[in-house]
Amino acid sequence: MENRTESELLERMETAGFILKPEAPEIKVLFERIKKQFEAKGIRVLLAERSAAMIGEEGIPFEEMCAQADFLVSLGGDGTLLSLVRRSYGYHKPVVGINAGNLGFLADVKVDEVEEFLEGLFAGDYRIDNRMMIAGYIKKRSGTTIDFFALNDVVITSPIPSKMVLVNASIDGERFNSYKGDGVIISTPTGSTAYNLAAGGPIVYPLTKAFIITPVMAHSLTNQRPLVVPADFTIELDAHQYEAVASIDGQERYALEEGDVLHVGGAAQGAKLLHRKERNYFSVLKEKLHWGDEPW
Repeated sequence: MENRTESELLERMETAGFILKPEAPEIKVLFERIKKQFEAKGIRVLLAERSAAMIGEEGIPFEEMCAQADFLVSLGGDGTLLSLVRRSYGYHKPVVGINAGNLGFLADVKVDEVEEFLEGLFAGDYRIDNRMMIAGYIKKRSGTTIDFFALNDVVITSPIPSKMVLVNASIDGERFNSYKGDGVIISTPTGSTAYNLAAGGPIVYPLTKAFIITPVMAHSLTNQRPLVVPADFTIELDAHQYEAVASIDGQERYALEEGDVLHVGGAAQGAKLLHRKERNYFSVLKEKLHWGDEPW
């Protein structure tokens, strides 16, 4: 039911590249336990040097790890996985998240399920989802450009909390709306359960190819509503008369000055997320959002 398209399989499962939740040296014990589980299955474990330095171990440069690994593993929460997907995008390696965090919409392999996950990996009992990615750039008034990728969302807000912004929005070069309020979110279906959901936007099935445009606390009497548009459109945004920042997956921030234009489009290739085959998206929603907990 979950996977509506033919899923590819890993060509090899000999080497896994790990990154760890940042600023969490206490995760060392958990990593060493999981590393032993991988090595017991004959999988060589590489650790990115920044993560290795955090726990006092030897690592290798991130780019070298991505090049050598057959698949990549984030040990942490969804934020750790988002960072790994974005930073490794050019290598197009499948990514799996082991959830050492709290919510875990994306990092869905629980720590006590690692052994079971590895058994399924060698039995071919897994799938690789192709999730839509955002490919965008900021065209500065000076003429320079800043390129970026995002798996969840791009958000324009004020750099000062509770201060209003005015964001003009165009689709394929044609102006269609102005959002006056706390900001605006451009989300992928994967990111629809993140800030978009908190702002009142719709949940969209993650293998859908579409953008969700959601205003944040719109200061308007015109009944601003979320809008879902096909992924082959290009969205242009500019913050008029107000200071603003663009936040990429909640992890990278860029200042937007008047005259700068932020362009958002669908990336040529999606992100490859590796999941247990029995993982069902609607079951995840029910568990994480507590749907159906109350009796009728």
